[in-house]
Amino acid sequence: MNPLCPASPSVSASLLDDFSLEMTGKDIPNLEAAAPLVPPGTRINVTFLGNEDLRMRLAAARAVKRLGFRPVPHISARRLGSRADFEQFLAGLRADATGTEVFAVGGDPASPQGPYPDSLSLIESGLLSSYGVRHIGISGYPEGHPAIAAEALWGALRDKSAALAEQGLGGSVITQFGFAAEPVLTWLARVRDEGITLPVRIGVPGPAGVRRLMGYAARFGVGTSASIAKKYGLSLTNLMGTAGPDRFLHSLAEGHDPARHGAVKIHFYTFGGLEATSEWIASFRKNALV
Repeated sequence: MNPLCPASPSVSASLLDDFSLEMTGKDIPNLEAAAPLVPPGTRINVTFLGNEDLRMRLAAARAVKRLGFRPVPHISARRLGSRADFEQFLAGLRADATGTEVFAVGGDPASPQGPYPDSLSLIESGLLSSYGVRHIGISGYPEGHPAIAAEALWGALRDKSAALAEQGLGGSVITQFGFAAEPVLTWLARVRDEGITLPVRIGVPGPAGVRRLMGYAARFGVGTSASIAKKYGLSLTNLMGTAGPDRFLHSLAEGHDPARHGAVKIHFYTFGGLEATSEWIASFRKNALV
């Protein structure tokens, strides 16, 4: 048994059916190493980072497809310098048959580098559907965003959901990763109260060094180190240790009510550890699912 995945109360198999993973443009060798551990047809999200270029992004999406998985390329609105940049990326995805499903996100830059200030502007441009995109993922923030007010986040989620419906596009929500099930379940309940019926993928940190987890959490405003440690069962005195999300998943499974929360799956943020995350999932599914 994987020491990072100790025996614990069972998790419903449906929660981890059709999980998704995330990779960067530089992760092709890691994906190739992890491929035997990942079920065929698994969605693999491909990031759109500032230190990547068009060639890397397209190559990563092609690698996902070549290995028998479903590519979900990210499109970062504020990183697009022009409409021409947007269309060049979409044209490349269409030519490779890797762009029927994408994930639209605002992106990290504080100011847009071109005409697209947010993911809603990508959807409303009409370009996605014209280049063959049929399903668009959008972001959700159960624990808020360090730079965006809560009600603004809710307004954006409503607007994007409505825009997808208006264009007849499929959609889903992928949440920022978190460390506690309670705010996720509360957020899910409000999503349904808002009339948003899109399926949701809950973002989960894959197994990673404690220090790295703390660093990512601080960057994305998820919480302070002390609060994260308490929620996630980590030890601040052992920052050299490694932690997996088994405690989070069990808590989420215990609280998840399909009638109240709707369709829920899991999306793993791998933090550069695609193979380690894939090994962890395989072990977890073997030892903890019913």
